[in-house]
Amino acid sequence: MRLIRGLTNLQRLSGDPASPLARGCIATIGNFDGVHRGHQTIIDQVRSRASELGVPSVVMIFEPQPQEFFQGRDAPPRLMPFRQKFEALLAAGVDIVLCVRFNDRFRSYSAMEFVEHILIDGLGVHHLVVGDDFRFGCDRAGDFRLLESVGAERGFTVENTRTVMVDGDRVSSTRVRNLLNVNGLEAAERLLGHPYRVHGRVVYGRQLGRTIGAPTANILLDRMPALRGVYVVRATLDNGESYDGAANIGLRPTVDGKRPSLEVHLFDFAGTLYGRHLDVGFRHGLRDEVKFDSVDELRQQIARDFEQAREWLADNPLPADDD
Repeated sequence: MRLIRGLTNLQRLSGDPASPLARGCIATIGNFDGVHRGHQTIIDQVRSRASELGVPSVVMIFEPQPQEFFQGRDAPPRLMPFRQKFEALLAAGVDIVLCVRFNDRFRSYSAMEFVEHILIDGLGVHHLVVGDDFRFGCDRAGDFRLLESVGAERGFTVENTRTVMVDGDRVSSTRVRNLLNVNGLEAAERLLGHPYRVHGRVVYGRQLGRTIGAPTANILLDRMPALRGVYVVRATLDNGESYDGAANIGLRPTVDGKRPSLEVHLFDFAGTLYGRHLDVGFRHGLRDEVKFDSVDELRQQIARDFEQAREWLADNPLPADDD
C-alpha cells in the first residue's frame, strides 16, 4: 500500500511511466472516519472492480476533514486520527491512499477543475465509486450527475455506493459517534465490525498516577475524543502482547487538564511503555469524567474504578481467539 500526500506529489506521479497510477485506477472519495462497515463495503466495491481491470484501488481522503476546516473546534469529534485511519485502510486491502490537504486553495477548485486536474489528469480514474449525494468543487456545485455526464465524455464510469443497514438504520460515522456519546459501545461495535479503538504513542506525562498508586500510559489526542469517561479496556502493545486495564479518556478535570488525552492503566503489567504504540479497545463504560475536590478523592475513586473493572472482566472474559 502506498500513501500519496498532497496534489503536488500526485502531479509528479501522473507523468511517471513507472508510477503505480500509470494505467489509471478505481477510486472512491470521502472522510472514511472510523472505516466502519459501510466504508468497508465501499472499499470492497472498489477493490472488486480494480481486480477486474488490473489497476490499483485508491481511496482519496482529506486532512483536515472538511468539517474541521470550516467549523474548527466546533466540528464533530473524530472517530480515529490519521495514522489509525491509514492503518485501517491498509488492513482493508486498499492499494493507494491519496491524502489531500483541505485548505483555501483546494476549496477554491471548481467542480470541473476537480474532475480534470485530480480525477482525470492526476489519478487517471477508470471508475469512481461515490454516494449519490456526493458534492464537490467550489460552492459544492459538482454532483453525481455531473460526474456521470463528464465520465461519459471522458471515458470513466461512476457507481453509487451500496448502503449498509444495521439494526434497521444506515451505517454512518455520525451514527457511530452518537452511539459512543451515550456509551453505546456494543451498538457501535456492530456498526464498526469491531470494538471501538484508539491508537497512539505513549508520551511522558505528569506522572501523577505513580504517586497515587495508578501508573498510566499517556496518549495525547489531537482533538476531543468521540467518547469521554472511565472504561474497561483491552490494550495491545506494538509487540502483540495484550493486557486488560482501565482507562480515562477526556480532559482530566481534577488536575486541570488542558489537552484531551487517553490514560491507560494496564493490569498485571510491569515495565515501561514510553515511546511505544498502544491499540486500546473500549469494552465497557464505568463512569463519566468527574472533577474531584482533591487528589486524594481522585485516588480513592481510581481504586474503586480498578476494583469494578476487575469484577467486570471476571464476568466477561474474552474468547480465547481474541486474547
